[in-house]
Amino acid sequence: MTIAIIGAGPGGLTLSRVLHVHGIDAVVYEREASRAARTQGGMLDLHVKTGQHALRVAGLEAEFLSIARREGQDMRLLDSTGKLLLQEDTPDDAPLARPEVDRADLRRILLDSLPAHTVQWGHSLRSATARPEGGYRLEFADGTTADCAVLVGADGARSRVRPLLTDARPAHTGLNTIELGIPDIDRTHPELAAAIGRGNYWAIGETQSLSAQRNGDGRVRVYLSFHTAEDWLATSGIPFDDPASTRAALVGLFSEWAPQFTTMIEACDDVVVPRAITALPIGLTWVAAPDVTLLGDAAHLMRSAGQGANLAMLDGAELALALAENPGDPAAAIGLYEKAMFERSTIAAREGLRIGEIMKSPTSLLKFFQPDKDH
Repeated sequence: MTIAIIGAGPGGLTLSRVLHVHGIDAVVYEREASRAARTQGGMLDLHVKTGQHALRVAGLEAEFLSIARREGQDMRLLDSTGKLLLQEDTPDDAPLARPEVDRADLRRILLDSLPAHTVQWGHSLRSATARPEGGYRLEFADGTTADCAVLVGADGARSRVRPLLTDARPAHTGLNTIELGIPDIDRTHPELAAAIGRGNYWAIGETQSLSAQRNGDGRVRVYLSFHTAEDWLATSGIPFDDPASTRAALVGLFSEWAPQFTTMIEACDDVVVPRAITALPIGLTWVAAPDVTLLGDAAHLMRSAGQGANLAMLDGAELALALAENPGDPAAAIGLYEKAMFERSTIAAREGLRIGEIMKSPTSLLKFFQPDKDH
């Protein structure tokens, strides 16, 4: 059973690792040129029953504990006037319910747990064609090909594998974000570092919000979110190819907010990443195929509210276990996996949509965190 996994993100690597634990080889094809080709984004909060569970199944609990940041569970919530509505500081002996980990650290421990030949770097999938005898022939952008008996799309929102199973495509959610960042914040802007704290920092307004997230390397990632039309990033007039002008334009958009927020934007460096937030239809399913399936965002891209990578890792672990328990019947394994995956991803997507609505209002978000108090 030759298994090909498209995408070396958390889900694809978890799948490969759990297969490896059970003595099953797989090849992971990744379009990036190497493991160091790009930065891996910000922090993830790994949940006990999903991401942490997947790492336990993968035999990587000790490695997880070495990178987990308990203090990353800290949280501060403000409104646009700068009023602090809620502050939660994590005690040193608090359980690791949702600790933060750097994406780069998580990817490192997963990659280091695999044989060196497992990930084939620089392989961007161009097409997958069904073979008469079953399985697929894969063609990559560099002209090379490979055959597999089982194909798994772990290739994210723009999955090239998804069209083999469904015509569904991601649609805009009404949210656009712009990622900025402040490097080495404790040294360069200690006053901002103190205001943000050790974990997550949220400031919520009526039509836009600002959040900041401390990374393990001393960088703070700043996310500006806007409830705007799908084409807003293109029509807003923000010159994203000119970081200084972009910062100035964003300061203008937050000019009615407390000065501490515009100060934070002004402190950001020249890394600017605009994103239109999209999602697949909630409750998406497809007719099971005997030799191809999807996991993570390829299967259930959603307004995740912190669940995206966790669900991808759980998908990977559960699919690997199903394949290990049905070594001669991948169709049965895929069917069992997809039945459970469809159910949990639908529940998570509905919860993500609900939390997305809650996060439009600081009062609603405060009630979410403190349901038993009057606000």
